[in-house]
Amino acid sequence: MSAPSVKSRLTQWASCAGCAAKMDANTLGEVLRRLPPAVDPNLLVGLKTGDDAGVYRIAPNLALVNTVDFFPPIVDDPYDFGRIAAANALSDVYAMGARPLTAMNLVAFPKEGLALEVLHEILRGGSDKLAEAGVALVGGHSVTDPEPKYGLAVTGLVDPARVVTNAGARAGDSLVLTKPIGVGIITTALKQGVADARAVAQAVESMAQLNRRAAELMTECETHACTDITGYGLLGHALEMATASGVALRIAHRRVPHFPVALQLRALGVAPSGLAANRRAFNGKVWFGDAVPGAWCDLLFDPQTSGGLLVALSEAGATRLVERLAAEGLAEAAIIGRVDARERDALITVE
Repeated sequence: MSAPSVKSRLTQWASCAGCAAKMDANTLGEVLRRLPPAVDPNLLVGLKTGDDAGVYRIAPNLALVNTVDFFPPIVDDPYDFGRIAAANALSDVYAMGARPLTAMNLVAFPKEGLALEVLHEILRGGSDKLAEAGVALVGGHSVTDPEPKYGLAVTGLVDPARVVTNAGARAGDSLVLTKPIGVGIITTALKQGVADARAVAQAVESMAQLNRRAAELMTECETHACTDITGYGLLGHALEMATASGVALRIAHRRVPHFPVALQLRALGVAPSGLAANRRAFNGKVWFGDAVPGAWCDLLFDPQTSGGLLVALSEAGATRLVERLAAEGLAEAAIIGRVDARERDALITVE
């Protein structure tokens, strides 16, 4: 019998692709609520706000930033899968305004059916992305599993006085999104064999793009709050920001950067399973204006993998951030809405 091919369709080994494999937000919340809270004066950011990473102070002017992220294949090419998974894990550190320093591989791989060359390519993709980010790979852990999975545990550093969380958004702030949404729908179409190759290539490059420069620039523009957009979709992560900050958000859907083909695919019935889960979990806290098409409502709930940063900062700072990002070739970034004082049950208004 011939050896398994490195060209095997990797997404066919995944029951759910990428960050869409995240546990349902309501289910996870129920589990976490029963855990005792950590009591440590040096723990600056923990579970309470559902932030992107934990922050632990080790000196008056220095804190560790810790995060972990892994998931099943989001694309068929193993090298691209590795690049995307690494960029996704690093993004949690960037969203905190921190600098990633070291990383450890997390690997699950089947005993049979996939060539070891596939695993090599996954790890090579991750390693190359870490090298691009200037992050040292220091080890890892592997287990056998019928479904392949890959990701990283990442440690970073930050000045405690400069930590950016999802809890600092202020009424009057503008909202900036730095990458287009829609990759969940596109990669689901890939798994179903109905995706256009060009659309997939665009989605892959967006997911593989580091949020490093966006994070560096946002800290120079006096950012008040930030989160990265992953498995809970734009609305799910925006709700986390609104809840943690005690504010309401208003989003203009036509300003949201997106892949137009994702809307076309949604109209054809393509939808990741995580989209429906996100809608169930978050829909009750979102008010949609009559002018928002149904396909757009779905797109805003679409689970993203290695998405962009959602940044809350002053109106002038937001304009400056978008201009600076565009000058460096990140032209998709856009101001998508604003932060309001909380006055009613709906934490997000989409108009």
